[in-house]
Amino acid sequence: MTAVTLDIAHKPRPEAQSLDPVKLPLIGLTRAELTDVLAKAGVPEKQRRMRMRQIWSWLYHRGVTSFAQMSDISKDLRQTLDEVFVIDRLDVVTEQISSDGTRKWLLKLPRDERGQRHEVEMVYIPEEDRGTLCISSQVGCTLTCTFCHTGTQKLVRNLTAAEIVGQVLIARDRLQEWPHQLSANPTPPIGGRYVTNVVLMGMGEPLYNFDNVKNAMEIVSDGEGISLSKRRITLSTSGVVPEIVRAGAEIGTMLAISLHGTTDEIRTKLVPINKKYPISELLDACRAYPGLSNARRITFEYVMLKDVNDTLDDAKRLVKLLKGIPAKVNLIPFNPWPGTQYECSDWDTIERFAEVLNRAGYASPVRTPRGRDIMAACGQLKSESQRMRAKERLAMDAAAASA
Repeated sequence: MTAVTLDIAHKPRPEAQSLDPVKLPLIGLTRAELTDVLAKAGVPEKQRRMRMRQIWSWLYHRGVTSFAQMSDISKDLRQTLDEVFVIDRLDVVTEQISSDGTRKWLLKLPRDERGQRHEVEMVYIPEEDRGTLCISSQVGCTLTCTFCHTGTQKLVRNLTAAEIVGQVLIARDRLQEWPHQLSANPTPPIGGRYVTNVVLMGMGEPLYNFDNVKNAMEIVSDGEGISLSKRRITLSTSGVVPEIVRAGAEIGTMLAISLHGTTDEIRTKLVPINKKYPISELLDACRAYPGLSNARRITFEYVMLKDVNDTLDDAKRLVKLLKGIPAKVNLIPFNPWPGTQYECSDWDTIERFAEVLNRAGYASPVRTPRGRDIMAACGQLKSESQRMRAKERLAMDAAAASA
């Protein structure tokens, strides 16, 4: 099977994002925010909590895309809601399907205050026992990690809570995972769902968009909606130390740390934020992460770079650094991208590195590269629009606006 790209940028789609500046978006609002905003549709105060629960279920449990589908709400109220609010999806520009089944979507966001429509990428990785959705939290990234393709794209802006939640909704649409679709698509992984895990490991640094990420994960984990346990949501950070303990207390998901080096000299070259928050401070914050236990371990991500961070001495230092932290280490074979200066470590080197960690009692799975043929593997994401010339981007925007 070869990789497939579906270019759907110029076709009208039901999920196209509304550009109506008057109507208010409901997706991305917390329960409290949704309850309050219903006043704008004239919903009496005594009814707002009930109506909120109805709308919440339709949006996040059943996945409807129009108010007309909300059959337990009166026709008159549905019409009023449609006049005041929008529940549109993000705009899917392209969908690529790897030879290994990995899918990558390029998503176009609503217009910002400057009238621009930016893009982010999202990846779905199917496995026998799970389906992992890798979502983005920012357009671009401010951290400039030298081994990461996303780091070559300058930070444009934070995603809103609606845009973060919207990625999960798009994935469920495309994978046909809503209750009314399952009969037509009855073969999910052994885990029983197509999207069983969400990882904030796409474009951006989640802890530099704290409030929007917090609200989005509150919605994604809500038991009466998308209903993903926070044990199945992992927030990955490059080491924004002041926000790590706060994230454990207020967001409450699993935590992953992009470590990638065992000395401050090497890690600063790979992950420049290390200059501000060196390894010792980072690991102290990890030790203080709320709820840390063997059942709630921190994952340390470690990309294997040939002749950079892959010696046996590095492995031994890593064991010492992690002492006292319930942890596992994901060893990530480096995924190349155009213009990179790095190479992936030899397989024998990766196995010897893993053996040192395993002997010390740390689980150290080697992450199998997925979606390399469509640039969907770890560290390869970058908005396609940033690789286009300005003339091409303007042409695409014009075509989408006229669709």
